[in-house]
Amino acid sequence: MATALFPDLVVNGETVPHAVVAAEAQNHDAPRGKPGIAWRKAANAVAVRTLLLQEARRRGLRPHPAEVGPGRFETDEEALIRGLLDIAVDVTPPTEDEIRAEWARDPARFRAPPLWEVSHILCACDPRDPAQTRAAQTRAEGLAALAVQTPRAFADLARAHSDCGSKTAGGALGQLGPGDTVPEFEAVLRTLVAGEITPAPALTRHGWHVVRMEAVAEGAVLPFEAVRPRISDALEKAAWTRAARDFADGLVAAADISGADLGAV
Repeated sequence: MATALFPDLVVNGETVPHAVVAAEAQNHDAPRGKPGIAWRKAANAVAVRTLLLQEARRRGLRPHPAEVGPGRFETDEEALIRGLLDIAVDVTPPTEDEIRAEWARDPARFRAPPLWEVSHILCACDPRDPAQTRAAQTRAEGLAALAVQTPRAFADLARAHSDCGSKTAGGALGQLGPGDTVPEFEAVLRTLVAGEITPAPALTRHGWHVVRMEAVAEGAVLPFEAVRPRISDALEKAAWTRAARDFADGLVAAADISGADLGAV
């Protein structure tokens, strides 16, 4: 039922079911106790999606769902929108001068992957279990304090207290590169310099970690020829995104919409 906080969304005379906006609202953040903000964000997103679907149908397009993963296919709506944008959005590949200019802005951005030599102490827990997680955190915080106070004892602390099989090697994990560990652990590695120990333990899906960065090898700056395809792809994708947004903005400008505030997007 429509209310002032959750109004009906009507796009070019088509009323969108409340359930559709409610489902989309789960994908949008809002301050606690202010569900209307998430609803408005969702209504804006659904309004644009509805406009794209209306335009696809106006052009007589038929959905041809593509496989997006092993055994997973697009929905008919996703396929229609992709098909529409494939037709309506056309961008020119970047020129050689544009690619080289982007590289020249800061060649140091384009490096080979770094290598990290890492040791850690794991206090294992299932993060979905609050009590278990709190207990493991308390244990890890105590070990982190000891490790920071006596860095030379790190390997001994790992042998005595770590829940990881690396304890037999004093917690040493050897050399790691991007993608070699879970993303939340890698995020910690990217913040550390050689010789640094995390002052507070870090939580991953495996538990709490006290991490020591033994050494860091920054990747070498790559030559233009090695990164040219990557830069070209990034520039073309950025241009496509801008063109797709302009196309959607054109549909919005010509539409009759109530229950959304696309002027605030």
